[in-house]
Amino acid sequence: MPGRTLMPLLSRSSTASSRPPLQTLRAWRACTHRPRSLVSPVIRRSLSSLPNLPLFRALHNHDQSNLAVVHSASARSFTYGNLVADVLQAKEKLVESAGGKQDGLSGERVAFLAENSYDYVVTLLSILASDAIALPLSPAFPIGELKYIMDNSQAKVLVATEKYAGKAQDLLKADLDRTPVLVVKEKIKVGAHNSGSVSLEDLNAKSRGGMMLYTSGTTNRPARPLRVLIPQSALTAQAASLLEAWKYTPEDRLLHLLPLHHIHGTVNAIVTPILAGSSIEFMFPFNTDAVWKRLAAPFLPNPSTTDKITFLTAVPTIYNRLLSSFPGLSPEIQEAARKGISPESMRLNISGSAALPTPTKKAWQDLSNGNVLLERYGMTEVGMAISCGLDFADRVDGSVGWPLPYVEARLVDTDTNEVIKAGEERDNNGREREGEIQLRGPTIFQEYWANDKATKESFVPGEDGKGEWFKTGDVATRRVVDNAGKGTSGEWAQGSMYFIQGRSSVDIIKTGGEKVSALEVERELLSLPQIAEAAVVGLPSDQWGQKVAAIVVLRPEAKTAGRNGKTWGALDMRRALKDRLASYKMPQEMKVLEGPIPRNAMGKVNKKTLVKEVFGI
Repeated sequence: MPGRTLMPLLSRSSTASSRPPLQTLRAWRACTHRPRSLVSPVIRRSLSSLPNLPLFRALHNHDQSNLAVVHSASARSFTYGNLVADVLQAKEKLVESAGGKQDGLSGERVAFLAENSYDYVVTLLSILASDAIALPLSPAFPIGELKYIMDNSQAKVLVATEKYAGKAQDLLKADLDRTPVLVVKEKIKVGAHNSGSVSLEDLNAKSRGGMMLYTSGTTNRPARPLRVLIPQSALTAQAASLLEAWKYTPEDRLLHLLPLHHIHGTVNAIVTPILAGSSIEFMFPFNTDAVWKRLAAPFLPNPSTTDKITFLTAVPTIYNRLLSSFPGLSPEIQEAARKGISPESMRLNISGSAALPTPTKKAWQDLSNGNVLLERYGMTEVGMAISCGLDFADRVDGSVGWPLPYVEARLVDTDTNEVIKAGEERDNNGREREGEIQLRGPTIFQEYWANDKATKESFVPGEDGKGEWFKTGDVATRRVVDNAGKGTSGEWAQGSMYFIQGRSSVDIIKTGGEKVSALEVERELLSLPQIAEAAVVGLPSDQWGQKVAAIVVLRPEAKTAGRNGKTWGALDMRRALKDRLASYKMPQEMKVLEGPIPRNAMGKVNKKTLVKEVFGI
């Protein structure tokens, strides 16, 4: 966006030291170093070259014999040498689709339909290598939804793997506003050979490539999701930030269970591992028994593999389903799986994209012999912005931690519109002040594509002249926590921690002059043994402005857990929460659903839709 300045990639937030750790600098230099023998002086790019950008320098400089991607079910595996060669071949086909012009795809949207696989990784990287904008489509979306995305993005090319060639053909028949060129990719069964003749060449001008992702539709944005344009520089900065904070290494094996049309599954679990030289193991769609067996595999009496899963990032729904299915495993699998998720084997387990219930966090910790789930905060527009630390002491219940490296964060009081400075986190009455999280730095998206109005409304000027702040719409409090934030997880993880209260529109309920965090009430509800799922919403009230209401799914044993053996109900709920919540936070209504609460692919609940469906409002 014009007028916005970005911090240098290795600069730090104003609250931290300006000097990155030596280890991080060395890792970054390994990715960004430009060997003279590899960089062509020719400006015009050739098909046997990759752009001289950090992600591709890292890809080129990795040990080409190291494992890059493996398919869990088939055990097909591909090295970094295979990946470089296959990206070059895919890039060549893309260039041909654009009429053979080297810069024919620069800044153009290239949509693609691909399963969670090596083919997805190759396709994504080949689009970025063409200086184009990668637009991943969800194969689960109906044709009507895909048509909306294609028309809005005005994609020039549609790439489809063999598996989705039929769906791509159906999409082209849907009377699109702009008919894209269709490229069908054959399934890569054996990786191509890297001849070693690959060069790194500079682009003719500033990179116009990146990713375009659509917001999930669970925020207070318009009913139709917005198109978030993330330039390649921001993708690199997001990955570099996570690389420093979460310490990805070539020894890591990440188990990938997530959909790939969201920032979580793409940047956290593909782009950053590739920047670090880690291995990615795909297992999708998610199946609890298959995941447990894979985690257990290296620790069985006759192991099918000795490769441990060291890194797992997932949403709370996945962890809940794993926990629920664990008792049904055989004793042998249970014992081995416990070892597989223990801190000695799995160095990092992360939960994100939705609030993590305290009971889930505790149950996973108990099952794994002390492995604490790490919580973080992010969104499509900014990638990951705030995170707890690697030290277990820095994974505080209910908190998402501190601003990540290269990210600046601040709170702006939701009542006074004043910046909440350090030491001013409480008002004159001693109550915690709530503020909207605002962010800036090189990890922030560029714009809502072709929507200047939405872009302009989402940023506010920086009074210090160092760039604009992005208004996230998420509300949080901030406070110092004893025994946390001592710098043991890195220089960035110090000081006051952030505690998300929810979206300003749907999760902050104003009742009788008081503000209630829906997430806080949900956390307390989920700590009750009778409740399996909960969503807290605000309903209109003539007396109070809004009133707190709970939508819950009961556990089977709750059918007879109420008074006189009846089904556990609203009165039982209020009695159980009496000593946990202030009276104004207590749900005044409770609706019980027979089935699970509807969620999107990332485990988020669209509360506006839920209120309409459940309460008819």
